[in-house]
Amino acid sequence: MMSPAHQQYIKSELLPCLGAADKHIRSTVGTIISVVVQQGGILGWPELLQAFINCLDSNDLNHMEGAMDALSKICEDIPQVLDSDVPGLAERPINIFLPRLFQFFQSPHASLRKLSLGSVNQYIMLMPSALYASVDKYLHGLFGLANDPAAEVRKLVCAAFVQLIEVRPSVLEPHMKNVIEYMLQVNKDTDDEVALEACEFWSAYCDAQLPPEILREYLPRLIPILLSNMAYADDDESLAEAEEDESLPDRDQDLKPRFHTSRFHGSEDAEDDDDDSFNVWNLRKCSAAALDVLSNVFGDEILPTLMPIIQAKLAATGDEAWKDREAAVLALGAVGEGCINGLYPHLSEIVAFLIPLLDDKFPLIRSISCWTLSRFSKYIVQDSGHQKGYEQFDAALMGLLRRILDTNKRVQEAACSAFATLEEEAAEELAPRLEVILQHLMCAFGKYQRRNLRIVYDAIGTLADAVGGELNQPVYLEILMPPLIAKWHQVPNSDKDLFPLLECFTSIAQALGTGFTQFAQPVFQRCINIIQTQQLAKVDPVSAGVQYDKEFIVCSLDLLSGLTEGLGSGIESLVSQSNLRDLLLQCCMDDASDVRQSAFALLGDLARVCPVHLHPRLSEFLDIAAKQLNTPKLKETISVANNACWAIGELAIKVRKEISPIVMTVISCLVPILQHAEGLNKSLVENSAITLGRLAWVCPDLVSPHMEHFMQSWCIALSMIRDDIEKEDAFRGLCAMVRANPSGALSSLVFMCKAIASWHEIRSEELHNEVCQVLHGYKQMLRNGAWDQCMSALEPPVKDKLSKYQV
Repeated sequence: MMSPAHQQYIKSELLPCLGAADKHIRSTVGTIISVVVQQGGILGWPELLQAFINCLDSNDLNHMEGAMDALSKICEDIPQVLDSDVPGLAERPINIFLPRLFQFFQSPHASLRKLSLGSVNQYIMLMPSALYASVDKYLHGLFGLANDPAAEVRKLVCAAFVQLIEVRPSVLEPHMKNVIEYMLQVNKDTDDEVALEACEFWSAYCDAQLPPEILREYLPRLIPILLSNMAYADDDESLAEAEEDESLPDRDQDLKPRFHTSRFHGSEDAEDDDDDSFNVWNLRKCSAAALDVLSNVFGDEILPTLMPIIQAKLAATGDEAWKDREAAVLALGAVGEGCINGLYPHLSEIVAFLIPLLDDKFPLIRSISCWTLSRFSKYIVQDSGHQKGYEQFDAALMGLLRRILDTNKRVQEAACSAFATLEEEAAEELAPRLEVILQHLMCAFGKYQRRNLRIVYDAIGTLADAVGGELNQPVYLEILMPPLIAKWHQVPNSDKDLFPLLECFTSIAQALGTGFTQFAQPVFQRCINIIQTQQLAKVDPVSAGVQYDKEFIVCSLDLLSGLTEGLGSGIESLVSQSNLRDLLLQCCMDDASDVRQSAFALLGDLARVCPVHLHPRLSEFLDIAAKQLNTPKLKETISVANNACWAIGELAIKVRKEISPIVMTVISCLVPILQHAEGLNKSLVENSAITLGRLAWVCPDLVSPHMEHFMQSWCIALSMIRDDIEKEDAFRGLCAMVRANPSGALSSLVFMCKAIASWHEIRSEELHNEVCQVLHGYKQMLRNGAWDQCMSALEPPVKDKLSKYQV
């Protein structure tokens, strides 16, 4: 830390430099001042504000610019500092500066107009009362700057309107028509950055849930602007990339950061949106995104304006018009979800039109046609039931496979991604074409460079997920496995290119089931080695010989889960000869939540098939799993809690009474989850309900005395769960508890009846009979019309469902 005397000296030297003749000196001084204020606040530098005011009021351009530069940096870095009470000042600093900033909106100097507007814009999110009180003045100033000769200023005007509509739409509502008129005008600005900023307005308008009526009348003017901005700009970096040949190796900076999503047990997986953060955002993408959002708000209403423009662009002939044709294909894909009803009658023609474009001479038309085709993949698959539809499905499938083997990297990437989307939709429909699909994918696997190789792995993994056990045939395995195994031997344990390969093997192991046995041993052993090395690297990277990276552990745990799921009890011999149990316990205690999430998923999977090998450290596993449910930060680690909760339930039904030491600890964590279900993830609530039921089933004597505390919220949760084995277990717990403590459920009887009625059918005859006994027991117990009173509180459909149980 610098001594106070030195700090004082620096401050006193900085202030006179605010008005330095050299712009670079002024700018550096502004940066230093902002950092000093970040450290010590306004109070620590009482002379600063007066110095700013003197400079701003001086009428000397250098002094005004220097103070404005420093002030704008404070507004950007620490805006709240100026909107705070400062002892010794009659009012907050923002109240002193705002009138001066508004005054500079009218300055003849573009630099001052830009800095002052940029500074005020920083306060839209915070909206201090000083700005709120003078918001009309601010809007008046914005309209005054709307046609500023400086593009930088016009861009800031657009940014202000976009932010205002996101944060304070009510402020703009009285002026909305003027704002929309202005945005339409600047959306065609000659400066691309201004047009891009303006284009953000349309999505922001729709997201703000403002009345669509106001925007509706402008659609015939807006849509043509968006379409003309969807054509590639001449300086778009994609144009240069599109010339790249497949033989050019990828550089490290070409590789996108990749994100592995840890295993998750439950009904709702985390949404994995395509990660576009790596790609440059530009006017073309923003316009397509705006069209997509508009199509979702206005649906088929936009088609009468849109389709004639698309048709005209598609009809444009000649090489020079390729960008228009490409933009038209992009537009079709952009509205493919929102306008699907209106497009539906014409989809067969649209698909028939797109398929030949897969072979266009321009690579970017080939790549966009892959994407747009994938946006209609649901329809292509649905329609494949009859001859003509099947021919079209086949043509789309073969067309995409051809493009997977394109010589152009951009097209390879688009085709592989589009094919993965088609695979997800088509699922087992792909089975008859498996051989030709595998031949194409493995051919691509042999020739792709590193970046696109990751997408092939994804397409292979998606294929395995889609066709499942169909893949388990020697003719397919002979095409699929040798190249993957060769790559497996080639990639070292410390290479990040291993991640997508591990993920790919996870899907294959799950699809092949016991058919994976012949490949299992080396895969299992390598996962163990990787986890061991990484756990060592965490404490001692030198002796481990690698830098620690938790993603290696997460991917290895997930592959072990895939193996366990695939091989079932066949994994037992591998587990018994390894130290997996101790490694797993360590992973369950890791400080990284994604490592714990995958570790508890594996714990649950192992509990199902070979609980005997967890046995020696059972109490430690159970304690650590229970701890995941009892955390003040539950919402931040919800996926860990979800998997731990599921694992406890799986262990409970295998080790039975040995679970008893932790039963009450776990129950006391599950009950609050069920009682506050609204704010929580649906999966965690379902798993909590099932695990509570499983614990009640194995230890009814421990759980049943407390049932009136949770019966109502538990039954509500049970009635939301779809029929399956896990739900059966939970109801076995319900029946066991009622037998042990019939009066405990009396006050929640209506809810229990609703939970029973939520079954479509109970497949287990034994459980069906138990449920019958429970209902009949209550019917006999409740005399003098009390049972009929309970029945009359139920809706007719619920009563109908209960008639199955002869009550």
